[in-house]
Amino acid sequence: MSVQSQKRRLSPANIEALKGERPIVSLTAYTTPIARLLDPHVDFLLVGDSVGMVLYGLDTTVGVTLEMMIAHGQAVMRGSQQACVVIDMPFGSYQESKEQAFRSAARILKETGCSAVKLEGGAEMAETVAFLVSRGIPVLGHVGLMPQLVNTTGGYRSVGRNDKEVAKIRRDAKAIDDAGAFGIVIEGTVEPVAREITAELRSPTIGIGASPACDGQILVSDDMLGLFNDFKPRFVKHFAELAPAISKAAEDYAAEVKARSFPGIEHTFQVKK
Repeated sequence: MSVQSQKRRLSPANIEALKGERPIVSLTAYTTPIARLLDPHVDFLLVGDSVGMVLYGLDTTVGVTLEMMIAHGQAVMRGSQQACVVIDMPFGSYQESKEQAFRSAARILKETGCSAVKLEGGAEMAETVAFLVSRGIPVLGHVGLMPQLVNTTGGYRSVGRNDKEVAKIRRDAKAIDDAGAFGIVIEGTVEPVAREITAELRSPTIGIGASPACDGQILVSDDMLGLFNDFKPRFVKHFAELAPAISKAAEDYAAEVKARSFPGIEHTFQVKK
């Protein structure tokens, strides 16, 4: 493929410029085949540390490693052409210091070729975000419900239900915005608060369990596709119901193998005469 015929990949600056123009579309991706299917339809793909729960069966995202994120980031880059690819920085890879954060983020960008990283945290991470941005690493922020803090916050619950929580979320969002993030994910935050924050910030907000007024939306692809029938948070809509179809396909396959109706002769290789 010639350089001229290659589709130009969206950049963090392109995503940032969409605020006030049109809603930003994002989904998670962890593998090459899924990235290939989602790529034409989204503005950015997030290689989320949710991979630990979705693909590895972990109870939380805390056990995800930098090596896991890099491996899945490489897979998503191979499967995408036009979407901006953002990779989560996992727990423990950036909280110690801004220098540690730079080393981890630089490794992610260098080893995957992605466009940006995402990290969780509010005012306490603003200095780190500014440090990264000033050194050429675009950052997507993440405030509100922060899954990496599940062990200190007492579980997964919506936030912004009292004055103290509202003040903290607004303070966190403004701090990350002022630090130079090109966008901010607002997760699990009551709707009026997310709406107000969106109107106040320079950078676009990406909602998940937040508000229709956010500048964009993101869902975990496996949730959106209906792959988990036993797990459907309030903010998730199933745009497909793939779990029953996959289960039925496996049932049919097992039945045909046991009945010796699959494989048929047409599914085998024959000696040419």
